Amino acid sequence: MSEEAAEAEADVPEAGSGVLHVFGRQLKRFRVRAGMERAQLGALTGYSASTIASYEQGRRIPSGRFILKADEVLGADGVLAEFVEEVERAQYPAFFQNAAELERKAVEQHVYDTLVVNGLLQTEGYARAVFTMRRPLLDEETIEQRVALRLTRQDIFARKPPPTISFVMEESILRRQLGGRAVMRGQLEQILLIGQQRNVDIQIMPNTREEHAALSGPFTLIETEKARRIAYVEVHKYSRLFTDRASVRELEEQYGVLRAQALTPRESLALVEKLLGET
Repeated sequence: MSEEAAEAEADVPEAGSGVLHVFGRQLKRFRVRAGMERAQLGALTGYSASTIASYEQGRRIPSGRFILKADEVLGADGVLAEFVEEVERAQYPAFFQNAAELERKAVEQHVYDTLVVNGLLQTEGYARAVFTMRRPLLDEETIEQRVALRLTRQDIFARKPPPTISFVMEESILRRQLGGRAVMRGQLEQILLIGQQRNVDIQIMPNTREEHAALSGPFTLIETEKARRIAYVEVHKYSRLFTDRASVRELEEQYGVLRAQALTPRESLALVEKLLGET
């Protein structure tokens, strides 16, 4: 199977079109310099001539694997390869691009969620269910691209050295069987698996708690390798990064109280096991 068949690539989001057009012009320049037709480059990289044309015209998003292979076969000496990170960033919706970049390099990340399992914990089936339920409807190609990107984010768990990550999520998230029983069983199993990692804490906020420190909604706290602390808040299709100390400290305080109010990590995993047995 060609990479074109194995990987889903979607139309370019408006926010990422600039870097895609620049990359496309460079790709065409090196292809012409190498004396290749689009079909020839496609044969060497596993893509069709029409897909190569889409890349050159900035209409579609190439995978990092394609970029590195094209750099090699066209003798671009790393010029094309330098686009990998920028192109990967361009694949995310505009409202998440800055947060995605910070997440990728975070040394600490602390997350509070209220409606769905956090993207870093989602299984492929759960992620696909979430995107399929979106309104207005997403086309199948966009759904597959978003699912692939969401799973790629989970590479953070394999980083060396590993970042410190904690999650607090509402119990109602785990009782809402998005995608059906089979999908939710797989999701609960994944939460148990990731929750056993030494650098990860997962805590559940019980439905029965009479006090709650963060009724204003979900948020993420990030610490970078330079000890910079940032807060990320997302509502619908809009997001905001807070870097001023007062705003970040306010959410840090909320998160600290949340963790004290929630079940401990051990109690939380026990609850997940119980729910798994009921699902």
